Amino acid sequence: MDGAYDDRDGKIWMDGELLDWRDAKVHVLTHGLHYASSVFEGERCYDGKIFKGHEHSLRLIESGRLLDMPVPYSAEELDAAKAALLKANDLSNAYIRALAWRGSGPDMGVSARRNPISVAIAAWEWGSYYGDAKWQGAKLDISSWKRPDPDTIPAAAKAAGLYMICTMSKHAAEAKGCSDALFYDWEGYVAEATGANIFFVKDGEIHTPLADRFLDGITRQTVIAMLKDSGRVVHERRIRPEELAEFSECWLTGTAAEITPVGQIGEHHFQVGQITRDVSDAYEALVRS
Repeated sequence: MDGAYDDRDGKIWMDGELLDWRDAKVHVLTHGLHYASSVFEGERCYDGKIFKGHEHSLRLIESGRLLDMPVPYSAEELDAAKAALLKANDLSNAYIRALAWRGSGPDMGVSARRNPISVAIAAWEWGSYYGDAKWQGAKLDISSWKRPDPDTIPAAAKAAGLYMICTMSKHAAEAKGCSDALFYDWEGYVAEATGANIFFVKDGEIHTPLADRFLDGITRQTVIAMLKDSGRVVHERRIRPEELAEFSECWLTGTAAEITPVGQIGEHHFQVGQITRDVSDAYEALVRS
């Protein structure tokens, strides 16, 4: 599917209806546009089946709760809407974006309790998020921004406003010829990329930042379970930047990123090694099982 995202053929599910793609619109005074009162999910459908679709529906609802923005649909209703959307668009392999936001209403200040909450779901064909880096190893910049203290933001929510520094950091990284950027947290520990969690290998064991101060991705949780089931040792812990030189392999995980090997972070280089390839192959088999 080519062209601008507001000018395409197909259907979008919006507040209980399947609308023509170009008719799925909101007013300029939508609260979510002004105050980032919105949450979203990214999901992938493989061979007609959404991978962990119900978990994504539950997380959308939980993200809304964390923003004091109750999503007006159950997880089961969201699941049904996604299935209807895929059927309407004749898609069996697709990326799915579900979004809930505070719409236009009688309030147009910071407080907007009287404004309705809307939900929309779109789906389209989308290949590798990182392009050729999916196979060759992504090159990451180190962001000048830090992931903030969870006492200042709802870090467990997949909320639109939390991605502002992600967009800025990715733009800066791309200007340097990189695919993405690595964040440190506010205390200086390794955190995550702009839209993916990160894993490292040292002496055959896996190390990944403890996800208590940024989003604990569904793909991250899946990969940790896979690794443990295969007998691999996984350490979820604080990782210091100076440790980057000690790791031999590195990869990113996320619904869009899937399993993407990392070849370089700043001055540090990694091999696309056997463990990374094994994890990628196992994940590919799992999502299509």
